Amino acid sequence: MSRQGMSSGLSIIPIVLIGLLFLAGINCFVIINPGQAGVLSILGSAKDGALLEGLHFKPPLVSNVDIYDVTVQKFEVPAQSATKDLQDLSASFAINFRLDPIKVVEIRRTQGTLQNIVSKIIAPQTQESFKIAAARRTVEEAITQRSLLKEDFDAALSSRLEKYGILVLDTSVVDLNFSPEFANAVEEKQIAEQKAQKAVYIAQEAEQEAQADVNRAKGRAEAQRLLAETLKAQGGALVLQKEAIEAWREGGAQMPKVLVMGGNSGNNFPFLLNLGQDVTEK
Repeated sequence: MSRQGMSSGLSIIPIVLIGLLFLAGINCFVIINPGQAGVLSILGSAKDGALLEGLHFKPPLVSNVDIYDVTVQKFEVPAQSATKDLQDLSASFAINFRLDPIKVVEIRRTQGTLQNIVSKIIAPQTQESFKIAAARRTVEEAITQRSLLKEDFDAALSSRLEKYGILVLDTSVVDLNFSPEFANAVEEKQIAEQKAQKAVYIAQEAEQEAQADVNRAKGRAEAQRLLAETLKAQGGALVLQKEAIEAWREGGAQMPKVLVMGGNSGNNFPFLLNLGQDVTEK
């Protein structure tokens, strides 16, 4: 090789070194954005202390930083359980959670990726928490007291996931289903209740009709009694009138007294009217 060629090769070496140093310098730092947390690993070993948002130094070539999203995550997880009365109950929960930034190193060591966290931690713990909540009430209570079921589920899930560095923010019961046998039982119960209500209505209607018949019978009896008293009174008046007329025919000195019916407000009663008395007398 000529001296000119050697000189050209030697002149390239500093440029390469400068480039390598520049790349190494860039690789010595990592930027953690808001909503993220990092875990520094050197030669495959995770180091204590999470990298929070900001600029951080990391040894070049021998280190790596795993970035975790610590903003709110949402996953829908199915669950099944048996209720207090041994009825099958299934549900689907929408779970809002986020990773605790302080515990991402432990999460990296024990669980690894977010997919592993969901499949190995959140899903089975959701199942166990639903079993705890569902076992406290019957299937009918689980449906009618849905808010209480959710409260029990939230409390059980939060306490179970917190130790894994997973913070539960909120849950929603997306769907709640029960067995076809219970659905048929509910339908039969509703039909029976409707029939019972109809029977009560019919019985009340019959009782009211019977009471109406009694009242009508009492009214007829009272009317007959009043009619009988009226006829009796009128019969006695006719006898007195007949006697008065007979006495007048026999030549009595005075005009006969005639029994007439009178009274106020429609209440007739008999009294004697002296035909020989001057009506102008007071």
